[in-house]
Amino acid sequence: MSRFWKIALIVIAVIVVALVGFRLLHKPAETAGGHHRRGAGADASAAKGQDAQGEKDAAPVPVTVQPVVSQAVPIYLTGLGTVQALNTVTINPQVGGEMMTINFTEGQSVKKGDVLAQIDPRTYQANYDQAVAKQKQDEALLGTAQSTFKRNQALVGQGYVAALDMDTYRNTVASDAATVASDAAAVKSAKVQLDYTKIISPCDCVTGIRSIDPGNVVTTTTAIVTLTQIHPIYVIFYLPEQNLETVRNAVKGGAQLAVAALDKTDAHPLASGGVLQVIDNQINTTTGTFKLRAQFPNLDSNLWPGQFVNVQLKVSTTANGLVIPAQAVQRGPDGDYVYQLQADKTVKMQPVTVANEVGASNVMISKGLAVGDQVVTEGQFRLKPGSKVQALKPGEVPAAPTAAEMQKAKQGGGRRGG
Repeated sequence: MSRFWKIALIVIAVIVVALVGFRLLHKPAETAGGHHRRGAGADASAAKGQDAQGEKDAAPVPVTVQPVVSQAVPIYLTGLGTVQALNTVTINPQVGGEMMTINFTEGQSVKKGDVLAQIDPRTYQANYDQAVAKQKQDEALLGTAQSTFKRNQALVGQGYVAALDMDTYRNTVASDAATVASDAAAVKSAKVQLDYTKIISPCDCVTGIRSIDPGNVVTTTTAIVTLTQIHPIYVIFYLPEQNLETVRNAVKGGAQLAVAALDKTDAHPLASGGVLQVIDNQINTTTGTFKLRAQFPNLDSNLWPGQFVNVQLKVSTTANGLVIPAQAVQRGPDGDYVYQLQADKTVKMQPVTVANEVGASNVMISKGLAVGDQVVTEGQFRLKPGSKVQALKPGEVPAAPTAAEMQKAKQGGGRRGG
């Protein structure tokens, strides 16, 4: 074979190898890519169709709904308060001596006039008896002086008694009368000192822990026990200064504002029937609050001096407040809202403004709803705007699905699975 044909065959072989390589590198890739694009489009179309079918066939969400009602709503201001005894009395003896007896039990309720303790009275009894005896002695001298004066007064006109002597008799009577008056005062003083040996309760109070025992020698600086009067009782509480005008307007005309005391967790009331007595005459510039004092009958002794309580002060009543259950109100990024039931059995998000709490489980709405509107109170976590719902009354449960509904659900599930 000539050299020309050898070169020609080599060139043809190179061209054939190049064409085969080009087909192997490009044709399969295009085929795979085309197949992938067709598969993705089919899958997306199928998923979209299934979602649309699911939305169409979705069962209504069972939720509990309640209507907005109109009622009289009391408006309260709340603050932290401290219970304070009506009277707190520290009992100190007014005379010194040995403590003979203690007639009360610690923590006992005592009445005004009860004898709490007895100090040895013998020294004071002797002083009293001595004062009485001295008074009687001076009364006898006064009687003698008066008799002498009367006898000699009749003789003055006859010249038997000098006028100078009559002046002496008259002055003696006056002096003895003054001495008797002084003795009477001394008797009263001695009687007071004797009475002080009996320590008397000054009020209807509760006794505390005593600090002395029988047999101790006490003085006028010895504290025996502290009494506290708790029927009635005071509660001192504080409100922010911005509430001052509201409270002052409420008490105009002599109106009495009702006050209730609750425990520290607001779980239950401790005492009711309290009335506002005093609004303090200045605002605390450090805390920005003002002080008030209420008085409670405290007949059941639920309030105790030094106890911390939450205070509710009723300042007014809203005649036609719009009230819904508190659990209907949801908190969103734009504020409070509720799910409101529409006529087509779907729900929408309705913004609302909460004005006040009503009791432990309701709230008053000032804006966003009207009387009779239906709001969702249970089942909100499954809802979104436009969701179809099955409205139930409080305590009602949805009916069990029928056989046809079960079969339809199974068929729908099979289609979605395929």
